[in-house]
Amino acid sequence: MNSDTQDRDTAQDIAWAVVESDIGPLLLAATDRGLVSVCFHADAAVREKLLAQLGARLGKELVEAPESARLAEPIRQLAAYFAGGLREFTLPLDWSLTSGFNRQVLRELATGVPYGAVVGYGDLARRVGQPGAAQAVGSAMGSNPLPVVVPCHRVVESDGGLGGFGGGLETKRLLLALEGVLPQPLF
Repeated sequence: MNSDTQDRDTAQDIAWAVVESDIGPLLLAATDRGLVSVCFHADAAVREKLLAQLGARLGKELVEAPESARLAEPIRQLAAYFAGGLREFTLPLDWSLTSGFNRQVLRELATGVPYGAVVGYGDLARRVGQPGAAQAVGSAMGSNPLPVVVPCHRVVESDGGLGGFGGGLETKRLLLALEGVLPQPLF
């Protein structure tokens, strides 16, 4: 890390970087508490919008810092995941962008649905003590600020359908294929 990046990488900042992955560019953002955001399809327009939203919601300055110590481990673990060598993320997470029921569901998902497994929306609702809240679980998945790391791609419909996905269904298919849940695409 160069001294300029070190000087700017303070506890009040949100360090961010865009990294390439098998599912396209991902924007990663981290606070001093941990990884706070992962965003799919991080082209210039998406980046600009997300960075403005993050700054407003967290009340912190955003600093592009691909060399940041805060981002080094998330970048390493995501690369290992996409290379097939990592099955469980062990990152500090900053849950600031979610609360209440959504946070409860996302924490259960992060700890209770392992690599290569899937869970239904209703099953996840039952796991958090809200058996009638399958639709609310869907909303929690849609608001997940940490996709891939908090694996909302592993939540599927009870009839075997894929359900929705903020990164697009093709991205969900690719992630599930990477984990061996679905066959690899033919093309």
